[in-house]
Amino acid sequence: MNSPGPVKPPPVSLYARREPVFNKRIDGRFRRLKWAVMALCLAVYWITPWIRWNRGPYAPDQAVLVDLAHRRFYMFGIEIWPHEFYFVAGLLIMAGIGLFLVTSAVGRAWCGYACPQTVWTDLFQHVDRLIDGDRNARLRLYKAPWTGAKIARRLLKWAIYLVISFATGGAWIFYFADAPTLQHAFWTGSAAPVAYATVGVLTATTFVLGGFMREQVCIYMCPWPRIQTAMLDEKSLTVTYKDWRGEPRGSLKKALARPGSCGDCVDCNQCVAVCPTGIDIRQGPQVGCITCGLCIDACDRVMKEVGRPRGLIDYATLEDAEREKAGQPPSRHLRLIWRPRTIVYFTVWAGIGLALLFLLGTRVHTGLTVAKDRNPSYILLSDGSVRNAYTLRLRNMEGRPRRMAISIEGLPGARMWSDDMARVAAAPRLVREVPADETRVLRLYVVAPATSAAQEFRFHLQAEAQAREQAEAPAQFDSPGGAS
Repeated sequence: MNSPGPVKPPPVSLYARREPVFNKRIDGRFRRLKWAVMALCLAVYWITPWIRWNRGPYAPDQAVLVDLAHRRFYMFGIEIWPHEFYFVAGLLIMAGIGLFLVTSAVGRAWCGYACPQTVWTDLFQHVDRLIDGDRNARLRLYKAPWTGAKIARRLLKWAIYLVISFATGGAWIFYFADAPTLQHAFWTGSAAPVAYATVGVLTATTFVLGGFMREQVCIYMCPWPRIQTAMLDEKSLTVTYKDWRGEPRGSLKKALARPGSCGDCVDCNQCVAVCPTGIDIRQGPQVGCITCGLCIDACDRVMKEVGRPRGLIDYATLEDAEREKAGQPPSRHLRLIWRPRTIVYFTVWAGIGLALLFLLGTRVHTGLTVAKDRNPSYILLSDGSVRNAYTLRLRNMEGRPRRMAISIEGLPGARMWSDDMARVAAAPRLVREVPADETRVLRLYVVAPATSAAQEFRFHLQAEAQAREQAEAPAQFDSPGGAS
């Protein structure tokens, strides 16, 4: 008789199936704050492309516009050219340092209130309540078999998801072209294919990430929670369950029957029921906690109902938690915010902002670049003089046409002419009009006496009329005479 072989253990799955989160509706100060932030963020996102800003007849009148076709970025009265990308880089650096500042001061407040994933997920969760009801009703519907009524509810809810997602993707493209014009072109089918592709991609991502993946994005996909975790210290505000006050847990009935045997936590699980990511804050700090404060609202309401002090779950620092546990009064939140670390972040953040404002206020709206012809580097004319050719770019960064004078400095006896004039009209100074908010390309020929040596000189640009701004650009004059 053969002995049976070793029994293979059942395969172990490394993936835990997602448990859907059905968060309960709650009212309170943090819920109202989330309402206000969500309304503000959505309003800014959807309304901003439609705000008009008068820049004169030569510039677009959209307040915020990323004009990729003309390589311009407009933000109200500010216009950024490609060579001024350092302004955009400075703003991005300020945004990053601002996140560091917020994290060090109030923990993951960005994640809980203003992150786009949080804002749109919160909006979709309100759609769930509108169609399916509150937590218990949604839970029952989730476990119910697929009937006609359930399918109809799902289709209606997903249709609303799709409308919101489409509005999200549609609003995004309006930042890159004139909104009214693009809207008409979009609905008439005459918009660029990239516009339809962008709307399709953003609609799909919003529909999937906000409608279905939700807290999975925060817990598994987004790297920011890990970065924030590394930035938190003992003085950072986080949502904290005060276990020294709440433990051991017990029902209200048990606490009344045996006074002193239970803590303040009545184990109602309301803090879990209202959490948009489905965590239990009583288990301590977790990566799934986005510091939205809804569990604080739920716990404070329960404490009020059972006649116990509020604040069992509250914003607190690790340092404060230890103080309260030892029976000492907590520190004031303002003192926690203004500490050396946050002051350093704020100083750097404000310093970059002031530097950008200074550069913005002192920048000139005139620019000049020069490129020399290299083949040939010079030409000998019949009278013995030497000619060099150059391509100049005259930049006018104002919203009106401007006359600009080009002159030569550092090359004695030099004269110049352009393709739009005769050689006999060559002069040491030329005047050209540059259109509003454009760069004019000008091909110039510079001729110097035969005795001129190879040397460096400068093209000088002078804007005429009101703002007499100047610009210079170095250039090289080549000649058979060699270097001076």
